Amino acid sequence: MPKEPILLAVPVPQDLREALAAEYTLVAQDAASGPHPGFRIAVTMAKDGADAALMDRLPELRLIASMGAGLDRIDLAAARHRGIAVAHTPDELTDDVADFAIALMFAAARRVATADRFVRAGRWAAGERMAPAIGLRGKTVGVVGLGRIGQQIARQASGLGMTVAWTGPRPKPELPWRHIPSVLELASRSDVLILASPGGPATRHLVDAAVLNALGPRGILVNVARGSVVDEAALFAALEERRIAGAGLDVFEGEPGIDPRFLARDDVVLAPHYASITEETRAAIIARMISDIAAFRAGDRFYDAAAALG
Repeated sequence: MPKEPILLAVPVPQDLREALAAEYTLVAQDAASGPHPGFRIAVTMAKDGADAALMDRLPELRLIASMGAGLDRIDLAAARHRGIAVAHTPDELTDDVADFAIALMFAAARRVATADRFVRAGRWAAGERMAPAIGLRGKTVGVVGLGRIGQQIARQASGLGMTVAWTGPRPKPELPWRHIPSVLELASRSDVLILASPGGPATRHLVDAAVLNALGPRGILVNVARGSVVDEAALFAALEERRIAGAGLDVFEGEPGIDPRFLARDDVVLAPHYASITEETRAAIIARMISDIAAFRAGDRFYDAAAALG
């Protein structure tokens, strides 16, 4: 029996490609071409998404399988309207992204990357001493967005002896951490502000100059959400003028390109959208995608983010 064809709407990692190729015939999309009839299933990446134009080119499409948790770049309303299911991987990367957020917090506050460069450059051996870092025990972490990842960040920060508060569109009284109505007020009460919110128009430049000023000259910003959540021009100005102490950034507005001015700064820790990239999580994500595609083909239940809109 011939293998069912799957359209790769965007380039996908080799490990995912190999896992899919074991069961399906993979066809890479030519962005310049017209309609692609005959495909019921398309695979994309959360960072790339799937818009209505893609769906229009796939008249028989019934499933979009996305690698990653984010849905802000998938037109869920268009998918629902067309009867297209959307599968993604929101659970598998929760722990690793939360771990990385905490790691960025320590790296920025305790100047871990700077210390490494300091030693490698021979400055310690030459008799120089680094300036004191910022301690974290007993400090307050403000979490922006208390979904799966935000809650895990809050649990880990609490376990480190830190006070946790958070903000989001709706209070969650069943959770033990204090809800603050606005990101501006949260920043003013926080020593570390960790972003774990969705991307998209609703959160674009949510962290602006006013929020950074409220965070203050000893405050640390950590972003494992989306680059669009931060006004990067305002962030660079706040760092340059020492209106905040530092930042740990895993995501950027123009990634993989970033503002080159960040590269020269010792008060910023940079990562290449890497928070979820562990061998264990990659294996779990790929297994979830294979399972969801198989469930779709068999008519079995799986989580459909487009249907959840209703």
